[in-house]
Amino acid sequence: MKAVITVTGKDSVGIIADVAGVCAKYGANILDITQTVLSEYFAMIMLASIDGLTVGFSEFVDALSALGTGRGLDIHTMHEDIFNTMHHV
Repeated sequence: MKAVITVTGKDSVGIIADVAGVCAKYGANILDITQTVLSEYFAMIMLASIDGLTVGFSEFVDALSALGTGRGLDIHTMHEDIFNTMHHV
């Protein structure tokens, strides 16, 4: 299974490293990543395999959300099933 992780907010040093660190800590493997900086704003979409999570998905989502809160970022983590259902025509 996979998760789609989005990160937006003011750009600062270490955003990708911090998000990747949470993924590594909980056993999520980053499969693909795209990011850009628009003026002073940071935007990233990451696809991660969650098959190896060492915690429940909800705890993983909460950890990423807490990271976002602490850094002044908006981090959303969505299970691929929800993402696919939302974008199915």
